[in-house]
Amino acid sequence: MNKLVRNENINFGDKKQYRKPITITFFFLLLLTVLSTLLFVNVLANEPSVKLGNEVLLDDYIYLIDGKKVGLITNQTGVDSKGVSFIDNLLATNRVQLIALFAPEHGLDGKAKAGAQISSYIHPLYGIPVYSLYGQTRMPTEDMLFLLEVLLFDIQDIGARTYTYMSTLQYCMAAAKKYNKSIIVLDRPNPLGGLIVEGPVLEENFQSFVGVDNLPMAHGMTVGELAQFYNRKIGANLTVIPMEGYYRSMTFFETGLPFIQTSPNIPDIYSLYGYMATGLGEGTGVFQREQFRWIGGKGLDSCQYADILNGAGLPGVWFIPEDRETAGGVRLDIYDSSVFNPAKSGIYALAYAFMLGDFQVPASTPDKVSMFDKIMGTDQIGIFLKEKASPEQIVDYYSPGLEEFKKEREWYLNPYY
Repeated sequence: MNKLVRNENINFGDKKQYRKPITITFFFLLLLTVLSTLLFVNVLANEPSVKLGNEVLLDDYIYLIDGKKVGLITNQTGVDSKGVSFIDNLLATNRVQLIALFAPEHGLDGKAKAGAQISSYIHPLYGIPVYSLYGQTRMPTEDMLFLLEVLLFDIQDIGARTYTYMSTLQYCMAAAKKYNKSIIVLDRPNPLGGLIVEGPVLEENFQSFVGVDNLPMAHGMTVGELAQFYNRKIGANLTVIPMEGYYRSMTFFETGLPFIQTSPNIPDIYSLYGYMATGLGEGTGVFQREQFRWIGGKGLDSCQYADILNGAGLPGVWFIPEDRETAGGVRLDIYDSSVFNPAKSGIYALAYAFMLGDFQVPASTPDKVSMFDKIMGTDQIGIFLKEKASPEQIVDYYSPGLEEFKKEREWYLNPYY
């Protein structure tokens, strides 16, 4: 059962009109970079224009949790529009019993390395359990949920299928259904905006914790919308608390919200934008560096690689040749986040690297799916890369499935955004 709490008085304002991408010469690149950086800093300095789901819950819908025993799934990104911890805001109401915290990959503070197993513990300040959902279990157990009446979910996503925070959401929804608990998801923006939907759609046989549902690489949904999408298969007692002042064409810069480091390798918004653009080559020899700001591999000619990528006309990004020890590659200069397509840029960067260099695709077996195929959500992209297919051929291959996903996705989008 899905419930979407709506506020009819939300004023979302006019949709912004974005400039179409322009052709850039190297002569103007430095000036453009400086100006765009100053613009982003100015936007981030403004008062937040978006009221997050956790604020709307406490201001308008506190009755949903009033007097109840609550478990909160969160981490360091669970803050309000002023950067104040939602844990503290929730406790300050004195109207709920916060029984337990649940932490995803990287832990409650977001400092653990990728893939590191984390143990549960008693929080030294709050004196309540912090159950790890990236340790002995990735799904809340019956014992963890026994005393709870309702689960709250408040974690910032980065808009990529492979980022495990939204996998944790799906697992928690499944646990809520299994153990007859209600779950309230507090909506947050998709920092890439809600217009970029891109990449191969995950096939059933390639589901894993880096791909829990039939999503493309970039799904273009908010946390709450993604919960509604997941729930078509789960059927949990789900309520989504929407944001106010948010609209789909917003990038994170335009929300005025503070950016909180989501994990050790995503310290800022620039790394977030580069995540899919540089991080798709798992096990191939094409790798990322500089926290998703650089992509390359051994044997690549940096200038040749940059030339072919810049010649592709990918919107919103310029590729700057830059060697890394024995590897050639490019640094991403994302100058217009409103049109930049991280997933498509990543497909192009990977395909061109294979065309220009000597790289291998890790093979899946009947017994084990390779991490590369898990990330792609299919084994077909690897076949194209082995054949040194063009990026256009790869995009043409996955486009029909992507269009089908876009149609299905429409059913789960918040019409007020």
